[in-house]
Amino acid sequence: MAHHKSADPSIFILPDLGEGVHEAELLKWRVAPGQAVSEHDILADMEHDKAVVEVPSPRSGIIAALHGAEGEILKVGNPLVTYVRDGAQANAPTATPAPTPAAKDTKAATPAPSATPEPVSEPAEEREDAGTVVGMMRKEEGPEPGKALATPAVRRLARDLGVDIDRVAGTGIAGRVTEKDVRSAASGGSKPTPQPTAKTTYAPTPTSTPTPAPSRPTPPRAPEVDLAAAARVADYSAPGETTRVPFRGVRRTIANRLRESVDQAVHFTVMDEADVSTLDALRRKLASASGEKVSFLPFVASAACRVLSKPAFAALNATVDETPGDPSAEAAIIRHRSIHLGIATDTDSGLMVPVIRDADRLGVLQIGRAIASFAEQARTRAIARENLIGGTFTITNVGSHAGRFATPVINYPEAAILAVGRARPGAVVRHGGIFVGNLLPLSLACDHRVVDGATAALALAEIIALLQDHPDSLLGPARGA
Repeated sequence: MAHHKSADPSIFILPDLGEGVHEAELLKWRVAPGQAVSEHDILADMEHDKAVVEVPSPRSGIIAALHGAEGEILKVGNPLVTYVRDGAQANAPTATPAPTPAAKDTKAATPAPSATPEPVSEPAEEREDAGTVVGMMRKEEGPEPGKALATPAVRRLARDLGVDIDRVAGTGIAGRVTEKDVRSAASGGSKPTPQPTAKTTYAPTPTSTPTPAPSRPTPPRAPEVDLAAAARVADYSAPGETTRVPFRGVRRTIANRLRESVDQAVHFTVMDEADVSTLDALRRKLASASGEKVSFLPFVASAACRVLSKPAFAALNATVDETPGDPSAEAAIIRHRSIHLGIATDTDSGLMVPVIRDADRLGVLQIGRAIASFAEQARTRAIARENLIGGTFTITNVGSHAGRFATPVINYPEAAILAVGRARPGAVVRHGGIFVGNLLPLSLACDHRVVDGATAALALAEIIALLQDHPDSLLGPARGA
């Protein structure tokens, strides 16, 4: 965990929680203002895009202020905790200390990485619902005309409850809308601040004219419409019917990566089935001999490694080096000799892709053990970040739950991904006769900028041939050490 240092020794800024991590979600505070802590005591639990981590205290001291609310996304390099300055008296746990003139001078001389409101003391009646994210709102701050003064957390609550926060009368400092105000408005206990409503009317018809015009039907007068109320009806269901789930942690990373893949790669998919009847018998013998659980997935991975190792299919074991959004930057296709195989893994937090490095140098049992080990680490969020990056080709086992074929989204910047469906009994034509075989659906999606359609179809055909005609060849490594 890389530690960035503040010029003010009493301020601890959020450190880099992992390679390339720029922000993290605050899950839980472990300390409170006024609490004495020792060096290495845990201050908070944070979650970034890959893991949940504990943030330790870099020093001993007394907590003066906590910068951030649970559930908030905090930026690396911004203040996380302020300690009581040496020689200063600690405040009570429920109060946030007011900055001294010396502290203000220090902040003016050395600005923090981002603007953070200075903490001030509040009257007792306001401490029940501070409603702030970082520090406290200053009294001189007032709401913009027509716009309520409220923190992001309170605004988020208002959206969840279907309350127009700009129509709620605030009872906090400088008219600030508090959490209590929002909940009261949601239950009908608070009268909204009067706001002008948009009205749709027709212009008045002249009472007389010099030359009478032919009589025409007068259009009906449109009823007055409260557009703000209509918008609320359109945007929100009745209370309790919906649940708002923000994009946070792994789920937000998944959303960003998928959007990037769809925006950058040109997807196309080829599909076919392999008769794995012979392979199924071999799999059962191997499981019995080894005492281990062996699925079809390690055999598919072994077959894919053999095909990707061939020069004719090198385009599938590749990544794209480009700068999205910059057409002037020169893009390139990077073909890899080693096969670092990503295995998509379903977890409670969302889809994660552990990477088995040099998978082409492993046998079926070794690949199976690596898949099981990484899957368990991913589900418990104990997997190291370096084991989640650097893949060159990905396999996703959609058939572990249900379904036959799929149109998988490429794990950008990789050039291809193979989806494995659920094996099922099906009719197979063999030697001019019809038999019942065990059919394994396979779907190969590629970036058409990198892989031609014929290349993808031939690669899938080779994988299928290995699975159904030469399963014995898949037991050992695809390439020697």
